[in-house]
Parts: sequence; C-alpha cells; structure tokens
Amino acid sequence: MEKPLLSDNKTKEPERWDSYQYLQRNSSSARNNVSFAGAGVTVEEVRSASAVSDPPPLYPPVLTTPVSLPTPEAIGYPSASGAGHELQRQVLDEIEIRELLIDHIGHRCCWGSRPARTWKIRAVEDCNVYVGTLDTFVEEREALTQTVPFNGGNFKHGSAPELWQIDLRSQFPTLFVPYKETRVPVPHSETVDKCTGCGGRGEVVCPTCNADGEPGFYKENQVMKCSKCYGRGLIAHKDGSDSICGDCNGEGKLPCPNCQSRGLIKCEICEGSGSLLTSSIAVVKWKTLSKRKVSATRGAGSVPEEVFHRAEGVQLCNTQAYQCTPAYFADSYFLNKFSSEVISLRAEVPPTANVVCERHAISVVPVTRVTMEDRGKAFNFYIIGFGKEIYMKDYYPARFCWGLCPCLEWLKV
Repeated sequence: MEKPLLSDNKTKEPERWDSYQYLQRNSSSARNNVSFAGAGVTVEEVRSASAVSDPPPLYPPVLTTPVSLPTPEAIGYPSASGAGHELQRQVLDEIEIRELLIDHIGHRCCWGSRPARTWKIRAVEDCNVYVGTLDTFVEEREALTQTVPFNGGNFKHGSAPELWQIDLRSQFPTLFVPYKETRVPVPHSETVDKCTGCGGRGEVVCPTCNADGEPGFYKENQVMKCSKCYGRGLIAHKDGSDSICGDCNGEGKLPCPNCQSRGLIKCEICEGSGSLLTSSIAVVKWKTLSKRKVSATRGAGSVPEEVFHRAEGVQLCNTQAYQCTPAYFADSYFLNKFSSEVISLRAEVPPTANVVCERHAISVVPVTRVTMEDRGKAFNFYIIGFGKEIYMKDYYPARFCWGLCPCLEWLKV
C-alpha cells in the first residue's frame, strides 16, 4: 500500500484504504517497497502548482450540461508504453457516481438517499495532482589525513591505492537510502615522522618556569614563593606564635606545579613518544539527491486538506537506470512533457562523487469533485483514488438527526 500524498503528524496510525492498482513501465521496476513519490508533498506545493499549471483531465466531464444526461462513457486513465502490468480501464459515469454516493450514505445513520438518487449532477471536476520525482543515488569519496601519536608497532609498507580503487562492496548500502557514511583506513598509507612540536624529544620547555627563557633553552630547579606563608616558611597566629607551613614544609618555596622544577614537560602532540603516525582515512558517503515537481489541476487548489491526507497515489511509471530518460506515454502529451521537465531538474552531483543509478517515477493522485443541485440548493463531495472512496464534508441536504442517536459520535466527515 502506498503512502498518502500528505503526511499527517497528528495521527500515529494512517487510515487504511483498499489497495490500488499500480502501473509500472517494466517488470524490473515493480517493487513492493517503493514508497509513493508524492509522500511529503505539502498543501502549499499543491496550491502553488494549481495556480501555475493546469494538466489535462484524466477523462472528459461526464455531463456536458446540468440539464441533459448523456450516455455514460467509459473513460480510461493514461498508461505508460511497455508496462509490465496493464492497468484496467477505469470507468466513472453518472450511474456509478450515484451508486458510490448511495453506498456511502447507507453507512451513515439518519441520512436519506433521495438527494443522491434524484438530484441532478451539475459538474464533475478533476482535481488531480501529479508528482514527478528524480532520485540520483551517488557515492562520494574524500580522503582525510589523520595524525596520532606513534607508540610503536608494525605496519605494512607498500603503495597506497587510489581512493576509488578501495573495495567497499561489503559496506555498500541498499539503493536510494537517504544517507549513509562510513570511514575506512586507506591501506599502506601509514608513515612515521618526528613530532614537529618537540623535534622528536618527547618533551618541551615548561612555559611556567621558563617564561622568559630563550627558545631551545630551559632552566632546571626553578621554584616559586609559597603563597600560603608568603615565603617565610612559618604561619603566624593571633596569639603571637608561629607554626611550620604545611604546604612548603617550612621551606618557603614550592617546585613548579607543571614540571616539578625539571624545566621540561611531556609534549602533548605526541604524548611523549617523539613520533607521529600519519595515515589517510577514506570518508565514503552514500546519499540520495532528490528532485520533485508537482503539477495540479486548477480545481485541486480548492480541495480540502483532509482529502489529500486520505488520497493515495498511483504510480504511472517507475524506471531505474544509470541515467534515466523521460518516460514515454503513447496517449498523453502532457505526461511526456511533465516527465521531461522532471528529468531536466536533475540534481547537481558534487565533483568528488560518482553516480550509482537514478530512479524516475511519476504518480497521480486521482481526486474528482462532484457537484449536485436541485431547486437552487447544491452540495459537493469527492471521489478519491482508484478505490473510489467518498469524502463529504459539512453539508448534505438529507440529514435527519436531532441529537437523539449516537451517530455524531462515530460520524467523521
């Protein structure tokens, strides 16, 4: 089952709907775990797309005038050329519209079916949303230099391979994962050099007791005055007596707290080893660069947000190749053009990355708005998806609930 067009953070469990039929361009692209291309589409995207584009309807209006009832027509949805699974032609005529509405009303307590049976169908309007995506799965490799203290040990000598020659098949993720990063050492890239901080000695001049010394020279046995007894070695008391200072043991002086008056301290860069081990680390990133284009009919701009939360998309094509080309629909110029526009949005690949493969999908969210009227009164409802679920909000002219039954507790429209 595909994901709804709009993500709903308010509900933990998405409402379940009947499975729709899927149309794939080829058998290799038929995947049960492929998520709907429109997942995450916002209402703002749909509203904006409906203002600038107006795709042709999936089928012509069922009724040409509000007063005449033409013969029902069987109208089909476009199909991609070379599809591995042919989509059964979908029929939407006046009889079926009334049957769907009557069935919907039959599950509602205190709703009458007379408007659904007798009111005239004034308009049938397409409110479809098309979503095209192009996912580019890339592998990016960069080399970082790592320097650590060398504490001894053996390492293999040899010629380090090129960055793209490193075999990482065991680390390769599932295609089109959003992001994965791994770091591996480059074989035979280790070198050992003297520490630049201490010149290989492992120790540096203490900055505390050799603050004014010349570079490269140091002094030993440097002491400082005891701060507790002020250099006297004795602690004076109020009664006039003195006692030996416990901090300096009566010496009045203390050794350097950093080097214990040695004049040298351990080098922090090499941690006293005097040598540094330098090696290359390959940073490998797999990520999916996604581009998306939304096209919506003008009627989609006024569809309630709840409809798109319920609507689920049907894939018209799903191709995967090293470099995808526009899909071809033998019976739809709009879809051919729409596919070309999506392909033209191809994401820019960083210079340090290589393309693994691409995935191109086009999905449609079929939403139909039906308006019925009688004697100056009118109401509308929506037929959602190929499952032809009915969504109705607010007004229905034949409700007979006076608050004496529990229907309003479970009725959610």
